Amino acid sequence: MTCQTTTSDRMAEASTDDGDRLPLAALLVMALMGFLLIATETMPAGLLPQIAVGLSVSEGVAGQFVSAFALGTVIAAIPAVALTRGMRRKPVFIVGILGILAANVVTALSSEIALSLAARFVGGAFAGLVWGMTAGYARRITAPRYTGRALAIASIGVPLGLAVGTPFGSWLGATSDWRWSFGTLAVLTLITAVLAALLIPDAPGQAATTQIALVRVLHLPGVAVILAVIVAWMLAHNIVYTYISAYLSSGGLDLSVDVALVTFGVAALLGIGVTGAVIDHTLRPLVLTSIALFIAAGALFIVGHHSVVAVLMAIVLWGLAFGGAAAQLQTAISIASGDNADVANSMLGVAFNLAIFAAGVVGAVVIGNFDGIALPIVMVVLALTALTLAFLGRRTAFPMRP
Repeated sequence: MTCQTTTSDRMAEASTDDGDRLPLAALLVMALMGFLLIATETMPAGLLPQIAVGLSVSEGVAGQFVSAFALGTVIAAIPAVALTRGMRRKPVFIVGILGILAANVVTALSSEIALSLAARFVGGAFAGLVWGMTAGYARRITAPRYTGRALAIASIGVPLGLAVGTPFGSWLGATSDWRWSFGTLAVLTLITAVLAALLIPDAPGQAATTQIALVRVLHLPGVAVILAVIVAWMLAHNIVYTYISAYLSSGGLDLSVDVALVTFGVAALLGIGVTGAVIDHTLRPLVLTSIALFIAAGALFIVGHHSVVAVLMAIVLWGLAFGGAAAQLQTAISIASGDNADVANSMLGVAFNLAIFAAGVVGAVVIGNFDGIALPIVMVVLALTALTLAFLGRRTAFPMRP
């Protein structure tokens, strides 16, 4: 099936003042929103003791702050994007931001665990809407020749959120009060909403004549393969990322988790830079090379787990390989799904969050029955699966010439 690109190409050309330039300011606002989404989702993991004390619950119950947010995204992302895909993009995007703002305000002020978890669930639902529409929106306001680069810029916030946002929020909550972390997120989200209103151009929604049922989007050639690659690759990543402390402890390394994650974040930014430079012309080689480097990082984690130098080298390779993954996979699924890219990207967001959820369970089983060194072994096996699927999807999922 040939991707329907005529409508989206016309919208991109109409929304861009100069076909040879990127709408950089708008894309950076989207990146800022991505930063806040990641920080909002993952920050509670570093504040569990403080949240537990503040709400008079166990740390296990406080841990549901993360699960409730992810569950909201998984349940609401696809229907929310499907229901709004015909609407103009800017109002929907701003409503999504305001929904996350409201959830963070309620979380910062709530003294009841039930209300807090409900707010986190609602925040996850609005996050699913924003995640699902961002890739398609970025493509609509960008000239077709730069769509891959636009997604790379809009994705910068993801590694920044992991490397800077989450640790900063955890530090702020630990040194003052955990509510200040959510209050700070609320203020930054409000600023982002204002910037979005001022700097991001509007774009039309998907034409009714090109809308197809959700099941048919899943059956578009290449979409299912890309989603399978996402689950395998993201599960491989999150198993090690979530339990990196267990891996470092297994080797008796004098290397803190904070240093490891900051190193990963810096390397991931470099990976995004490389992705942005070449993605519009070499998507398939880029994806295959990224997953291969990811596997090499896992192998180095295994053989060098007693060496700080070797582990730091592995972390750098890991960050370089994974940094551009979101932009690469969003570009691939947007190409495969054509005019139905918003719905397909909402499926991508669900796949990401399912991988995050599954990584918590699988990783816990692994470290509960084996040493932390088993984590990169699982990482390599899953990444090999992703590489095989990407290689075999050369006709529709990751074609040489999309």
